[in-house]
Amino acid sequence: MSAETVPAVELPGGEMPAWSDLATGRAAGGEPLLALLARLVPVGARVLLAGPHDPALLDRLAHAEVTCLLRGEPDGTAVAARAARTLVGGATGIDGAYDVVVAAAGLAAIESAQDRPLGWTALLERLVTALRPGGLLLLGAENPFGLGRLVDPVPWYAGRDDADWAVEGILAPDRPADLDQLTDRLTAAGLHPWGSFAAYPRWRSATALLATGPLAEQRGSGLFDAVLHDACAVGERPVLQDPARLAVDALHTGLAAALAPGWLVLAHRPVTGAAGAVVAAAPDRITLPVALLCAGPPGSGVTEVYDGADGWRWRALAAPTPNPAAEPAPPFASREVAYRDPGTSTGRVPEGRLLRTVLLDAVLRRDLGALRRLLTAYARWLAGQGVDDRLTGAVAVSGLDNVVVGAAGDHAVLDPGWQAIDPLATEVVLARALWRFAADLLTGGYAHPWPSTLDVVGLTVVLGGLTGRDLDRAIVAIAVEVEAAVVAARRGLDDTARADLAAALRAVTPTAPPTGRESVQQLREAWLRQRAELTRLTARLAWTEQLLTHRERALRRAETKLDLLSGTLGYRMGKLAITPLRLARRGAGAAKRQVRTAVRRQQHGGEQQ
Repeated sequence: MSAETVPAVELPGGEMPAWSDLATGRAAGGEPLLALLARLVPVGARVLLAGPHDPALLDRLAHAEVTCLLRGEPDGTAVAARAARTLVGGATGIDGAYDVVVAAAGLAAIESAQDRPLGWTALLERLVTALRPGGLLLLGAENPFGLGRLVDPVPWYAGRDDADWAVEGILAPDRPADLDQLTDRLTAAGLHPWGSFAAYPRWRSATALLATGPLAEQRGSGLFDAVLHDACAVGERPVLQDPARLAVDALHTGLAAALAPGWLVLAHRPVTGAAGAVVAAAPDRITLPVALLCAGPPGSGVTEVYDGADGWRWRALAAPTPNPAAEPAPPFASREVAYRDPGTSTGRVPEGRLLRTVLLDAVLRRDLGALRRLLTAYARWLAGQGVDDRLTGAVAVSGLDNVVVGAAGDHAVLDPGWQAIDPLATEVVLARALWRFAADLLTGGYAHPWPSTLDVVGLTVVLGGLTGRDLDRAIVAIAVEVEAAVVAARRGLDDTARADLAAALRAVTPTAPPTGRESVQQLREAWLRQRAELTRLTARLAWTEQLLTHRERALRRAETKLDLLSGTLGYRMGKLAITPLRLARRGAGAAKRQVRTAVRRQQHGGEQQ
């Protein structure tokens, strides 16, 4: 049969005619995953993409021969033109030998409802069988007790999605329950695990891939602190509690890798024969990064952190080539304030703790002395970075969540990739950092040593006073606009979304929950603050009413006393004595007016003569 007569989609059996994983958002993707695979797959390698993956991945693997295994016919039709071969069916249709096997969406996404159920272990054996000796397997797995499930209002066992025809979770005996069990299963299948990454904030479409070894060891790393907070702070679905706070807490307890929403594990099959495969020496020729991050809006490329000779270092990877058929993205609303410059993401990653975390610790301990020293040192460092009281570059758009404090108390910008287009006043930069910190304190429900009657701007002014600077509300208002512009640039918002964001930031109140996704825990804390405020206002209103009642009673007693005195003999005699004086006063006034009138007439007559 000639190549022209070979069907674009092969149906080995078990296909699902009407099912689509791509349309339901169950495909594995994300720019960090694409960057990782571009490094793992050599030129000319035979690659099997088992399960649903982002079609953009096929464009990044154009240098390889890619076979796609999908269970839904609509998905197979959608990717057939980009792949060298497309199989639509269950795992029983896997054939051939491949240099790289990728199942980043997990093994459950391979199994078809129209095929014989195999189970997790049998599916892994199928993939291992399809892997050449020396080949490489990249396997994704959801954490059954990960951050995603801990904050999800919908329990994992509910199974309300159409894809949950068989709900598998932590109760399944053959399914690995943690990362250690996952690597043990790979070892038992004849593979050698040699690398793993924690996927945040979603395991299928991670914006941050963090090496699990350093993530578990470097508990106080400012880099991991900032990355986890930024990755988990953005989202639209309601959650039970703030995932950003939970992820940072997990980092400081050494559980950030264990509680990750999911993992990506790399394993290679040892060479047993004389003939090696294309990637026979994959662990020797590939250096795995410490982290792969999306530090900018979608499409801005990936930033890598790798372990150099002098410590961790930044490296910006090339952004993916845009699709010519796609419509151009609208200009960012904050181009006049900040932009992402991948060329500046170079050099060593500064060591130390994140300044935001250090300040939070001082606030929670109510250590005003330490807080004053930290804020004063930060303000002094900012002033030393500027020229003529104006800041440029990365310092101008870096807040407390992008500055680390070293062991010696020195400060440094963590990620220098974001740059300011125009210089900003040092007071505005300081006010922006303090306003955001104050907003996080009040709306996040953190305990603090200041009165509850302070609003966000008022607390910003108080924090500015701790630095020795006199920040007024006008400066803080400008800082809020700068904050909206910087956040809009980071998220790639258009003009309308930026205006909505600026309005939301200006309307932040201490009794409101944080802006962004809804959290049940934070909503409850906001309700408690509102209840406390209403209780305070009710008590003040009751005190005011009590004071008014007391004054009214005193007034009535005075009126009653006057009424009683008006009927006595002394009052009447005094009134009779005063009456002639009143009449005399009135008469004197009338005589005075008559004299004045006569004088004016006389003067007027003399002038006429």
